[in-house]
Amino acid sequence: MRLLRSTDLALRVLMRLAVAGESSPTTRDVADGMSVPYTHLAKVVAELQHMGLLAARRGRGGGLTLTEQGRTASVGAVVRAFEGDGDVVDCEGTTPCPLNSACRLRVALRRAQEAFFASLDPVTVTDIVAEPTGALLLGISRGPRTC
Repeated sequence: MRLLRSTDLALRVLMRLAVAGESSPTTRDVADGMSVPYTHLAKVVAELQHMGLLAARRGRGGGLTLTEQGRTASVGAVVRAFEGDGDVVDCEGTTPCPLNSACRLRVALRRAQEAFFASLDPVTVTDIVAEPTGALLLGISRGPRTC
């Protein structure tokens, strides 16, 4: 299974904010640090804010901060929210599969998808930034060091 780009970005934003400490990077700062288009990241940030996982303040002194709900959020729930709960394969598309009514593959793929989500459910954002990941994220978020 391959995650959508927006799901990947959502998880990376949450991880970045989880190690931000007292700083509140702007959406532009995070986008630049991740080398992704600002407009795409802004959509992801808006969805994370809507989910209550981060807070965004505009203007001078503004920026992004992870909420307590964001720290304890289940990675599985975040992935589900961004990926949706649709089938892995499109059996009913423009050319419906003739096996659709008796297909065992579709059922097996659905079970595998649910197992994937279930394996991520107990993992929290705090868990995925535990050492040594947190220290590495801090180094990356500060950017390259100059002498």
